[in-house]
Amino acid sequence: MASVKICGLTRESDIEEAIKAGADRVGFVVVPASPRAITHEQLSIFANRTYHRRLGGWAQVWVVADWSAANRSPADKFDVLINELNEVHTVQLHGGESPEDVADFKRRVPRVKVVKALGVATKEDLAQVDAYRAADAFLLDAKAPMGADRQGGFGKSFDWSILNGFNPGKPWVLSGGLTPENVEEAIRISGAVAVDVSSGVEASPGVKDADKVRAFVKAAKRTL
Repeated sequence: MASVKICGLTRESDIEEAIKAGADRVGFVVVPASPRAITHEQLSIFANRTYHRRLGGWAQVWVVADWSAANRSPADKFDVLINELNEVHTVQLHGGESPEDVADFKRRVPRVKVVKALGVATKEDLAQVDAYRAADAFLLDAKAPMGADRQGGFGKSFDWSILNGFNPGKPWVLSGGLTPENVEEAIRISGAVAVDVSSGVEASPGVKDADKVRAFVKAAKRTL
């Protein structure tokens, strides 16, 4: 049974549906270039409301951020925000962060888990993990198209078979082009025990389709 993260949530109703469906994690994007971006103010509201007493459950809150050198100007504000939001469990660095950037972020915000997203196209790309040992975990996504204004969120997949036997010594999450229809196959081929989906369960960018969310979670959790 794979754990599931529903990412790119922009509406409270979608957060509730994701948790009802059995998602283990919910993710919010604060990368301005993303069509699923929310403001810091929205993040504060959503993160604090993710604990749903009437649903009887808790989903870990992940924040997807671009903290690369080119976007370092709001770093202090971002660090303060994350430290104030006790509900935030993990920050996924999904930009052009260098290994030094990742280590610096971990030092600045020590209480949260840090996941480094890495673009993958070939087996050789998996060697990137060795440089990012400061991260607590890795998210493997398809490489962004040439000239893209962001590193992820394009709904593209890569050859899952290159992950056969992949063991970085730390947890890792499979992302990129996953849908309710292909997630079981992706898990079977790659050996992933955690998956991340955004565009694959949407009606439009940033707007989730409740039926697709439920179908995705059900399919992922059917796997052994």
